[in-house]
Amino acid sequence: MRADNGLRVVVDTNVWISGLLKKDGTPAHLIHWIIAEGQPVFTDSTFAELETRLWRPKFDRYLNMEIRKEFLHDLSGLARWADVPKSIAIQAFSRDIDDGKFVHAALAANAPWLVTGDHDLLELPPLPNLRILTPSDALHLTKNQT
Repeated sequence: MRADNGLRVVVDTNVWISGLLKKDGTPAHLIHWIIAEGQPVFTDSTFAELETRLWRPKFDRYLNMEIRKEFLHDLSGLARWADVPKSIAIQAFSRDIDDGKFVHAALAANAPWLVTGDHDLLELPPLPNLRILTPSDALHLTKNQT
């Protein structure tokens, strides 16, 4: 059963895709937990990145179009959507400017977790009220959330 007010979690695109491609891996288990017990958080830009990456032809042999469409549709409906205020959007966090959108999403939604495999994000200095976690670390912590 899905918790409507579960733990808000921003998940980097690389984790969503890894979870879809390898059904028995750590990212897949974490995604199942987030969908069942937590609350995925997106902004227009974080969702757009996931959507555009999933449509890439390199995934055609792993995921048919129907699975991708259904996943994106369902995820969109489950998500907590955040608008990023300009005061947050202008802040730079990572040396890779494209990664900032995930931090912005977490801060805008007051999400305590950002889950990523991206070293640029994982190596950021601590931010107030935000833990940047690997999928493995996040999955371990889910044991304390249920």
